[in-house]
Amino acid sequence: MPRTWGLLPADIRQRVLTREWHKQTRLKARLLGDKPFPIRIGLKPPVGRSAIQDLSHFQRFIGEWRSYSAQHFIEWESRSYRQLSVQEVPTFFVLNSIQELIECVGDEAIQRSHIWEKNMSPLLVIHAEIYPVLVKHLAVIESMRLLDAQLLADLIGQLAPNMGAGLYLRALPLVGVDTKFLESFQSLLTDILDVIHDNAVASAGGLIDWLGCHQNPKGWLSIRPLCESVKIRTGGFPVLQLSTDILKQQELPADNILVVENMQSGLGLPELHNTIAVFGGGKNVAWMDAEWLQNKHVGYWGDIDTWGLSILSDARSKLSSLEVLMMDKETLNLHEDRMVGERKSVERTPEFLTPSETQLFLDLIAGNYCDARLEQERLSPDYVRSKLDNWVN
Repeated sequence: MPRTWGLLPADIRQRVLTREWHKQTRLKARLLGDKPFPIRIGLKPPVGRSAIQDLSHFQRFIGEWRSYSAQHFIEWESRSYRQLSVQEVPTFFVLNSIQELIECVGDEAIQRSHIWEKNMSPLLVIHAEIYPVLVKHLAVIESMRLLDAQLLADLIGQLAPNMGAGLYLRALPLVGVDTKFLESFQSLLTDILDVIHDNAVASAGGLIDWLGCHQNPKGWLSIRPLCESVKIRTGGFPVLQLSTDILKQQELPADNILVVENMQSGLGLPELHNTIAVFGGGKNVAWMDAEWLQNKHVGYWGDIDTWGLSILSDARSKLSSLEVLMMDKETLNLHEDRMVGERKSVERTPEFLTPSETQLFLDLIAGNYCDARLEQERLSPDYVRSKLDNWVN
């Protein structure tokens, strides 16, 4: 039967470590005063006949606390026990400040607190009110070198609203500080600057917008002209990459735009008159509501599975006039023996499918074919060529 009384110094230290020191949310709350001191832990001295029934533990309980070096943490009380007369027993273990918490934990805490103090000092010189931000980012503060902290303080002094107007973040005109360093500490910098500049950074939409910088390009798609005349119009490059935001704004110089879900299928396309292929975006169809696409002959080709049909639905929600290629029962029936399993199917029926596409989706879910997925790459090249020629002409 487990003992219910007489917590020893080792028990209390473990409790302090578990509940206070290693629990980051609790530790930060203590550092900020959101969870005030004292930390008061009952030592569970024995009552009634407990002491005499386990005299060896009682003696150990009294002895270990009497020899405990930090007696100022312990509250003692006189208690009377039968056959033992009056005994001075420890009743509570009390920590009244963060300094006492650090002292209780020992070397590990002392070393960490020295790092906090060392790395916070250059930053607190800038603005004393950023202390709560530094505690919020305690893991970052603890991981940096003193040189990083000093460099960060220098960087904060250089950053100003709209200083990066028309530039990407990496092109900021900084002195003595590299822009990769800025990116490494972007979250901490954002919160510090928000305190210094009265929430102006958050109000602007974040650090990038506050600095006036362009957002880094993302959502890259591959662009491939499929005939020589279009290739000349795109600078002679056989393949290009454009980000989603650029593609949304920049019209491609061909009448036919073929959107292909997967990279390898896009690279394997045959020559097609007056056609540019946009491929490798997978689920990324956000650019397909671009105004310039409204005046193009747009085809869409993806995998025949629940995910492919779901992406098709998303694409059609952006551009209702697109023409779907090789995502039908005819294609599936001709290549059914090449189907494979789908690791996890889309459960909800996509909204923007035609009735025949919806039925195909439901048939795949119901297991009405030999398997659940026909990849684009498994279609015969002659079949693909025939379908694409029909679409172009």
